[in-house]
Amino acid sequence: MNFAPIMMDVAATQLSTSEKTQLAKASIGGVILFSRNFESIEQIKALITSIRSVKPALLIAVDHEGGRVQRFKEGFTHLPAMAKLGDVYDRDPDLALEQATACGYVLAHELLSIGVDFSFTPVLDVDYSQSSVIGDRAFHSNPKTITALAGALIGGMHQAGMKCVGKHFPGHGFVAADSHLDLPIDERSMTELMSDMLPFKELAYQGLDAVMPAHVIYPQVDENPAGFSKKWIKQILREQLGFSGVVFSDDLSMQGAFFIKDINDRVRVSLDSGCDMVLICNHPEMVTEVIDQDWGLNEKLQSMQGNREYKSDKISYLQHLEAIKNLL
Repeated sequence: MNFAPIMMDVAATQLSTSEKTQLAKASIGGVILFSRNFESIEQIKALITSIRSVKPALLIAVDHEGGRVQRFKEGFTHLPAMAKLGDVYDRDPDLALEQATACGYVLAHELLSIGVDFSFTPVLDVDYSQSSVIGDRAFHSNPKTITALAGALIGGMHQAGMKCVGKHFPGHGFVAADSHLDLPIDERSMTELMSDMLPFKELAYQGLDAVMPAHVIYPQVDENPAGFSKKWIKQILREQLGFSGVVFSDDLSMQGAFFIKDINDRVRVSLDSGCDMVLICNHPEMVTEVIDQDWGLNEKLQSMQGNREYKSDKISYLQHLEAIKNLL
């Protein structure tokens, strides 16, 4: 099945008439949900059902990392920030890997049970203790530890039937600026950036299903932000690192994406650079500007569908929940 390459959001806990019209457009292939869309488990299930009643195959996603980035709260396990797993790893690596697997399973189990296809997780950025937007979302300051913990978390997600998205390639942890509010510039050389890319390189062959590039410029490598760069996505990520999965843009309404002024140009350059699906969030007027254009279709996106026939394995879920109880 081929999917359209634009992922939009919706404004509230129920669909408006205009949103139903937009979701039916040929250019829309997915929906990302936010905290404003959630009141209760029954309500979010109803919203997802109404979205799929318009277009059954739409991909439905959410940012559900744990810690301060978890959109759904009441009725869901409030997972720890991933830095907690890094702290445990420093004391007891085996325990930390077990807990990372359990976090991945619980995360996926709870989202699949309401009809969400996937979460934009895990964060693979290196913690340099200078990025407020990354901070404790990162597993660790050691790329090898990040690789181990993220690999375990991904394994848990896969056990439950959910795909993963590693972010923010090639690394957002070194820059202090927040790409939601600014366009960060990382002046490091390609040699220096290789350590940040290690988790992406290693996990490309260990179950990494998708990648999200950073809205960051690395001028010693390319003048364009990574998400608008053929060099970063097609040459480095795909050819050099061997990644063959899906590439999602970060939100094209973020300040870091204003490197390109016009939203139509942003979508075009992002797709031409190698992104398979682009996100436009929190700015419905931008969606309106691009929604009636033919942006093509992408067969690869089908791979991101969650287990649509998900049957709850209560015993496994409770076992994994027990494994992380001291982190919660």
